[in-house]
Order: sequence, then structure tokens, then C-alpha cells
Amino acid sequence: VQLVESGGGLVQPGGSLRLSCAASGFVFSDYAMTWVRQAPGKGLEWVSGISARDGATSYQESLRGRFTISRDNAKNTLYLQMNNLKPEDTAVYFCAKSEWVLVSQTYRTNWPRGQGTQVTVSS
Repeated sequence: VQLVESGGGLVQPGGSLRLSCAASGFVFSDYAMTWVRQAPGKGLEWVSGISARDGATSYQESLRGRFTISRDNAKNTLYLQMNNLKPEDTAVYFCAKSEWVLVSQTYRTNWPRGQGTQVTVSS
């Protein structure tokens, strides 16, 4: 399993970023996928998830309406569109491969995840 995140960077409050996660080494369309993040000095936090095929999504309640998760199974790629970013969104964002087909509000530390991409929201 290989997961490679990209799209992070420095953005001003209120700005937007679109993260991507390129997946390989497994049948991408067979698994739900998850975004998690780790803010400075804090633990991993579940952000959002999407089911393998039916497009069902789930979000951390505080992020609903600002973040949108999507996937393109033909391109083996997961996305996270982040709008109206706030300083508290500053974190390293990781994509992770679920062990299930359907989305859940869960992240297990044994799930494969990428190296992460840094998102910094600051003026």
C-alpha cells in the first residue's frame, strides 16, 4: 500500500486548499478512505471519510460545511476540499486506507497512511 498526499501549503484565513492522495498497491475502489490530521503538539484527529463505491461521506461535525471529501476511483485518488480555512485547521493532513468498504467515523492507528502534507493557516 502506498499513499502520497499533496496540495498542502500556507494559506491565509478564509482561504481554500484542495488536498489530494494518490493511492497504489491495492484495489482502491474496494476500500473506504479517511482523512486524519495532527495539529502541533496534539494527537491524530479524524477529519472525514468516504465509502468505497457509493459515495457516502462523513465529517467531523465541526468541519461539516467547510470540508468536502471526494474520490475518483478511476484515478485512484482521494481528495479533500477545504474552504474558509481557520488557524485552528493548521495541521499535517494524512490520508488513510480503511479496512472496511463503508465509511465510519473511525481511524485505527494500524491503517496504512501516507506521509502527510502540511497545511498552515496564518496571516
